[in-house]
Amino acid sequence: MDIQPLHTKIDKTIQTSYGTVVLEHYSGFPRGESNLYCVAQDGKIVWRAEKPDPYTLYSRVRFNEDGWSLSTYTTHGHACDVDLETGRILSKTSIQ
Repeated sequence: MDIQPLHTKIDKTIQTSYGTVVLEHYSGFPRGESNLYCVAQDGKIVWRAEKPDPYTLYSRVRFNEDGWSLSTYTTHGHACDVDLETGRILSKTSIQ
């Protein structure tokens, strides 16, 4: 599936059973939205990842070995685990 970015450029994609997780580059991405989201096979957005702070954006993401969550980092120094099915934050910590 050819996924087009919403606002900037795609930094990373991860294929999952829920769809394709997309991380768009944070530079130039609207702060009011989440630059981490999941796209279904039909091209519709399944979820946009919850953010730990309304003004931060995601900078890194990786698929966890547990098979049901993602590890993420944000531009404001948060490390979060995000639920792969819903995009909700499961846990967060500040790493500054």
